[in-house]
Amino acid sequence: MKTHQYFLLPGPTDVPSSVLSAMNSPMVNHRGPEFKEILSDITENVKKVFKTKNDVYILTTSGTGGLEAAVANFINPGDKVIVASIGNFGERFRDIALTYGADVDFIDFGWGNAIDPQVIREKLAADVNQEIKAVLFQQNETSTAILNPVQEIAKARGDHPALLIVDAVSGLGAANLEADAWGLDVVVAGSQKAFMSPPGLAFLAVSPRAMEIAKTCRNTRYYFSLLEAKKWYEKGQTPFTPAIPVFYAVQKALGIIIGTGVDKIIEEHFFHRDLVRTGLRALGLELLAADEIASPAVTAVCCPESIAPGELRKLMLEKYNIVIAGGQGKFSETSFRVGHLGAVQPLDLIIAIAGLEMALKEMGHPVQLGAGVKAMEEVLMRK
Repeated sequence: MKTHQYFLLPGPTDVPSSVLSAMNSPMVNHRGPEFKEILSDITENVKKVFKTKNDVYILTTSGTGGLEAAVANFINPGDKVIVASIGNFGERFRDIALTYGADVDFIDFGWGNAIDPQVIREKLAADVNQEIKAVLFQQNETSTAILNPVQEIAKARGDHPALLIVDAVSGLGAANLEADAWGLDVVVAGSQKAFMSPPGLAFLAVSPRAMEIAKTCRNTRYYFSLLEAKKWYEKGQTPFTPAIPVFYAVQKALGIIIGTGVDKIIEEHFFHRDLVRTGLRALGLELLAADEIASPAVTAVCCPESIAPGELRKLMLEKYNIVIAGGQGKFSETSFRVGHLGAVQPLDLIIAIAGLEMALKEMGHPVQLGAGVKAMEEVLMRK
């Protein structure tokens, strides 16, 4: 009898039972004092994860909704913007910007690479008339399992007034990000990743400079208007009906995160990354990302040529109850991904690699059973 899945996706992630239980709390009036207290508590704790004193807005939407809000509120039709991309979600940011009428300079650094801050520096330095209004990029690109050098990209802006708009949906809480210290203007995150909560909420940290720009932004928005959200936040409310059960969950999860310590949790994510990469390499598998740019949230693995990634994932699910992710975009037919963010534990990861060993063996790939598990156990015992 299968009662528990080993859930190793780059999002949504596994949710602790105490966080799920919090969703069973009684419904409250979203215009009443109880919800005002919940909203205040969550907002202050989310700021600690963003490492910001700026305003933070919580929208009932997906991470992509948060990205759309980040475009709609700060970029006018016809504004010149840079979208720096290294994969699927960089291309999504481009498409959102184009939808809202931006004049996009799309810089494709290639799937499998990180953004080169020097390219951004040169682009902005050449913009002597300061026509570029924003630079959009990912902190963590889940399609290629690569972590971008956010702080270095921020430094590359120099004195140029372009806004820095960062998609940190899959990276915030898994990798360090300091919104204030690094001068980031708009940072977007989501509840279903390192926040180890169900999908449904997007968080946006917004600098005062960005909010001033929002006041004169000519783009169309209604549900995603942060100016409207700011008015309601001053009353301790959201402008529209919030997903109250998800707020309960996030409040509980943030209690765990803040109680453990944000930096401690980030350290654990990097340890989990290295643990997984050790096990995969012990099986002779090729990893898509180089060590120095490897994501602490997810690892992308090149599937052996003789094996279809979809069939491998299907076998792992049906026989071993292990859920891993497929590749995306141009890597969809040649790779799979192992998520290791959120509430995952080291033994969950060892079990996943054990299941992968057996699945590969059953599908005819020459693999030594126990090789990956042994390598991971040795790392864990040295910790």
